[in-house]
Amino acid sequence: MEQFTPEITLDRTSSAPLHAQISEPIAQAILDGRISPGTLIENEVGLAERLQVSRPTARRAMQTLVDNGLLLRRRGAGTIVAPKSQHRLPKITSLMEDLQREGANPSTQVLLYKYRRATSAIAEQLHCPVGAQIVELERLRLRNGVPVALLYNWIPVEIAPAEKDLAEHGLYQLFNASGITIASTMQSVGAERPTRREAGLLAISTRQPVLSIERTAYDPNGRVIEWGLHAYRGDAYRYESTVLAQVD
Repeated sequence: MEQFTPEITLDRTSSAPLHAQISEPIAQAILDGRISPGTLIENEVGLAERLQVSRPTARRAMQTLVDNGLLLRRRGAGTIVAPKSQHRLPKITSLMEDLQREGANPSTQVLLYKYRRATSAIAEQLHCPVGAQIVELERLRLRNGVPVALLYNWIPVEIAPAEKDLAEHGLYQLFNASGITIASTMQSVGAERPTRREAGLLAISTRQPVLSIERTAYDPNGRVIEWGLHAYRGDAYRYESTVLAQVD
């Protein structure tokens, strides 16, 4: 069987991890139908050597595709593209969509919509030049009139939604509507005490911990779409994720 060698260009100056820069173009080619089910894919050893990355990096990229049902590992036969029926990509949603899905009545207060220049810290996160124009957002999300989350976001100005639209729709909903594909996100989750201002906006005590989530979203080419710092009321929001185990 002829082996498919994916065309991948790595940007080693990008904040997007190398494993994501490898897995996302392959995933997009599979989902677009450019690689047919049953096609033999270049193995991780060849991938690592060709792209000059470490074996663990290549292995993680391929494992991501296996975990999402896009590739199948066959002992003695290599790694092949899985049938479409086995694809199980998780859908990346916004808090607005989550609240709408559960039947709540979500609303948004746009507290800040500001054009500004990227500081060195923001430029590092968005992978843009220092001084590049960006949009800084601060929004308060409510469920049935009760504050749930305080959302801070920084977005490249050329793809930032209009302020009036953010009062009615989730950020990711607006990205999707404008043709911007969110291919992956990286996020860290923790718990911390809110500032006095955050506590006031969320209608909680400063002694009540909030769930803090830092998230960076990428398009299929590894470009940063947005960087966000979010604070969620622990008594009003539950964070869930699905972990798929590898079956030998």
